[in-house]
Amino acid sequence: MNKRVFFILAALIFFSPVYAQDDGAGSKKASYWEKVKDKTVRCLLCPRQCTLDVNQRGVCTVRVNRDGTLYTLGYGNPVAVHVDPIEKKPFFHVMPGETAFSIAVAGCNMRCLFCQNWQISQSRPDEVECYNLPPEEVVNKTVQSGCKFVVYTYTEPTVFYEYMLDTARMARKKGLKNGMHSCGYINPGPLKELLQYMDAVNVDIKGFSREFYNKMGMMAELEPVLRTLKEIKSAGVWLELTNLVIPGENDDPQKVREMCLWIRENLGDSVPVHFSRFIPAYRLANLPPTPVEKLQECRRIAMECGLKYVYIGNVPGHYAESTYCPQCDKLLVGRSGYRITENNIMDGKCKFCGHQVPGIWRE
Repeated sequence: MNKRVFFILAALIFFSPVYAQDDGAGSKKASYWEKVKDKTVRCLLCPRQCTLDVNQRGVCTVRVNRDGTLYTLGYGNPVAVHVDPIEKKPFFHVMPGETAFSIAVAGCNMRCLFCQNWQISQSRPDEVECYNLPPEEVVNKTVQSGCKFVVYTYTEPTVFYEYMLDTARMARKKGLKNGMHSCGYINPGPLKELLQYMDAVNVDIKGFSREFYNKMGMMAELEPVLRTLKEIKSAGVWLELTNLVIPGENDDPQKVREMCLWIRENLGDSVPVHFSRFIPAYRLANLPPTPVEKLQECRRIAMECGLKYVYIGNVPGHYAESTYCPQCDKLLVGRSGYRITENNIMDGKCKFCGHQVPGIWRE
């Protein structure tokens, strides 16, 4: 990170007002809900469609029924604000070496036992200290920092939908790009509206069975996530996928093969897939880290299924962090951790053989 970006980030973290919220801070009337009867409401943002009586909150803990009106408590009050390498999202086919202004609001509509960011994703927005950062200030800070991307990440961006959408609209008007890392648990209506302003999305496929989505504390369904992936692809928004490989839980080779075949048949063979190493955390701290050999097996299966761009994550220095040309096998983008060691993509093509490499490259 250059000195200019570091100074701006330091100023943002250490000098922005920080406050402990009460129930009124960060609140805004929510989008996508309906009245059921009397003062009971139903949230229509994600497939859970929580039905809430007065003062009840949804599973996400961010949406609350106030006297018959649904409000979000996640507007303009991020719990995390950072300038990150865009590779950290992870986006490997999006402007290598670029930085991303990254924000998150506390809360999530999943309850994954293995969550790597559980300290903020499993907290309520009104229980943590937050920055006072309305959409226009996010855009201003992004411009000041020299970043070309605003990325909504760390927790689940769906739960701070209104904040993300307003910020993304303003960012687009300023010539900035938008990206998000999501679990993909969102209804088609809000997703379609959001995708008008998104340039890149990374979605976690947490496993490839309904049983896994239920067992791991999420109490969710796989099908809505697969629907989201197809919607993103059909909208022409750049898509990458991440699968956190958990030892003994979602690493069965047959299920990995089924997932990779589904990806190829429904999303195409050029969608980048990141097999990420599990680090013991939250309620699965008793499990070991994913063996590197298991990650390599997943990558091998994916490539046998015909996927062209398959990566291994959370193993700094591994050769599969880098991008290789599927035609001539030459190194295209070398990576060591989040550092770019070389870039041999020119005008979106392999400089050695001219093969077109899909992605969002430098303008």
